[in-house]
Amino acid sequence: MAGTLYIVSTPIGNLEDITLRALRVLGEVDCICAEDTRTTRKLLAHYHIRNRLVSCHAYNIKQRIPQIISRLQQGERVALVSEAGTPGISDPGHALVMAAVREGIAVVPIPGPSAVIAALVASGLPTNRFVFEGFLPRKKGRQTKLLQLKDEPGTIVLYESPQRVRKTIEDIVNIFGNRYIVLARELTKRFEEFIRGYASDILQLLDEGEMKGEIVLLIAGTQFKPFT
Repeated sequence: MAGTLYIVSTPIGNLEDITLRALRVLGEVDCICAEDTRTTRKLLAHYHIRNRLVSCHAYNIKQRIPQIISRLQQGERVALVSEAGTPGISDPGHALVMAAVREGIAVVPIPGPSAVIAALVASGLPTNRFVFEGFLPRKKGRQTKLLQLKDEPGTIVLYESPQRVRKTIEDIVNIFGNRYIVLARELTKRFEEFIRGYASDILQLLDEGEMKGEIVLLIAGTQFKPFT
């Protein structure tokens, strides 16, 4: 019988944010496919788990998939982990999941941390409807994507780097107008921060100093009613 591919969520910062089930699976599987073996090795060491790690990142995913699928077809159990959070969300692991589904291999999610959901529920913006767009194109197609999102009624969630966040907010002002936004920075880590306000005001804040750390950017949709 074919094996099982486990999609294991790992902490996005705080190492305590991992489930007992995830720890058990990581210890029991035949191998762990990790987007960043260095990060995963630190997590495993923290919980005294010894298991084989196989790198599975954007630069080798095409070569890795046939190897991993072969192991699964031979009955092995494989855990997929991203660098942080839930695998398959804006990371190359999604391609492995698709391949496993095509081959009729069981895919089992082990739920846990996700930067998208963590940022959304603490943002104060509506959660009944939202769209997640991951990272915007760096250059070509960037303006087109934002124009497509301009009339979205629900909350818009993006990933952004500290180096490009200012440019993205400037684009939001130019295309959306002075929309209410939230910057969620360094979620679950020591310097976790939520910056809330209108885009033009946050641009002024960014002028006061360099922003560091991983960022989730949330944009109010057209149906958002300003706080009173």
